[in-house]
Amino acid sequence: MRIALIAPPFISVPPKRYGGTELFLAELASGLQERGVEIILYTNAESTLPVPMKWLYEEEEWPLSGDVEANLKALNHSAWAVEDAIGNADVIHMNNAPGLTLSRFSPELPLVYTVHHAYELILSKFYNLFPRVSYVTISEFQREKLSVPRSRTIHHGIQMSKYRFNGAKEPYLCFLGRVAPVKGTHLAIEVAKKAGIPLKIAGEIQPLYRDYWERRIKPQVDGHFIEYVGEVGLEEKNDLLGNALAMLFPIQWDEPFGLVMIEAMACGTPVLALPGGSVGEIVKEGVSGYVRPSVDELTACVKELDLVPEIVRKYAEALFSRERMVSDYIELYSEILGEAYHTEAEPIVA
Repeated sequence: MRIALIAPPFISVPPKRYGGTELFLAELASGLQERGVEIILYTNAESTLPVPMKWLYEEEEWPLSGDVEANLKALNHSAWAVEDAIGNADVIHMNNAPGLTLSRFSPELPLVYTVHHAYELILSKFYNLFPRVSYVTISEFQREKLSVPRSRTIHHGIQMSKYRFNGAKEPYLCFLGRVAPVKGTHLAIEVAKKAGIPLKIAGEIQPLYRDYWERRIKPQVDGHFIEYVGEVGLEEKNDLLGNALAMLFPIQWDEPFGLVMIEAMACGTPVLALPGGSVGEIVKEGVSGYVRPSVDELTACVKELDLVPEIVRKYAEALFSRERMVSDYIELYSEILGEAYHTEAEPIVA
């Protein structure tokens, strides 16, 4: 079985800091290779994953300079990758929408597409133009909204050994994600202030949301009670998440998945979230966190937090391991190819 994994060309795999899609691809590519699947990862030259890789563009480009230029670059990268993959792969696994158009030029080669974004009607209509593609949604919420043919849900998974379990928590809350209105950074600050517990904020401040940072977040950052620690890589992420009493996830949109939730749980840190999109699928009430409809109710959960870090970690291991995710993708590829491809996988506890 030979799989061509086509990443967007903008961020390295694995990502140095920001990059949910690229983190997913790093986990999937590494896991597939460990299971004996032949892969080629099409990415950019700054990628450092120890798997067979090819690239067209030498450097990362993030944040993007403009939509038109970005779309053209993504299409050019995808076209180059598909041309190279034809004859060298059994399945093409695409991870950006522009590349779907190229399936018209290789009708004999199966194409899998993982949907990484929130629901948009125009994209849903676009996907239905390509009924031969096997679509993978990353949450059941996303799959039901899209209503595309040949679809299934495969939740993300991460390599648990990369995330240090920490049962000894420090007296602070954390927020990890883009500093943006839809991510609810301002609401995380509100929860922390009402609960009387310090908050550490980590994440990218994108140019699009610079005004939001300057007007609504920065004035409340005092470096003590409300602290902004910048963007974080894996090592800093382990410290931030692992030491926190809980991670706040007060989203204001329909989250497609939310990798940071399972990263927090892998560190034994519960997630306290507002509802939206996949959240109810990822957070198990009273086991790995709490989901509440308002800031005040979320604040009450902070004040009465009694979840056991060891149980939080075990829940993450059972449902969101890289091994489970890789097994699900191997099953999909095998079904598409009609192959009897059997490999041993770790048992999954529901």
